[in-house]
Amino acid sequence: MNFEGRVQRGRRAAFPPGEAKEDWAILRALSDVLGARLPYDNRGQLLAALEKDAPHFAQIGATPVHADTASATWAGIGESGALDATVPLTPFIADYYLTNPVARASETMAKCSREFVAVSKMAAE
Repeated sequence: MNFEGRVQRGRRAAFPPGEAKEDWAILRALSDVLGARLPYDNRGQLLAALEKDAPHFAQIGATPVHADTASATWAGIGESGALDATVPLTPFIADYYLTNPVARASETMAKCSREFVAVSKMAAE
């Protein structure tokens, strides 16, 4: 599934080398050892089981429609009224480069934050 929520199928580029197996085959073999056998023996059966449990996976390339995404839902968000022209608009996110834990732990994102956010602040002064 991509960032938009569209289901995408990838094709195998090469067979696993030697005695290596695909991930699903390893999990299927492990399920036998654990005594909880998974109900598929090939990739086709795996895809059928996946599509049975999550029907949207059968809709390749379709844009999903999520609950409460109608325009009427969004009408109640925000405040009504005129904008005050004397108050400057400011971004909701103060530092895009540090918006999540992974980014905050990244040395590269910290450098971006120092370089680009600091430059923006200096230019506005």
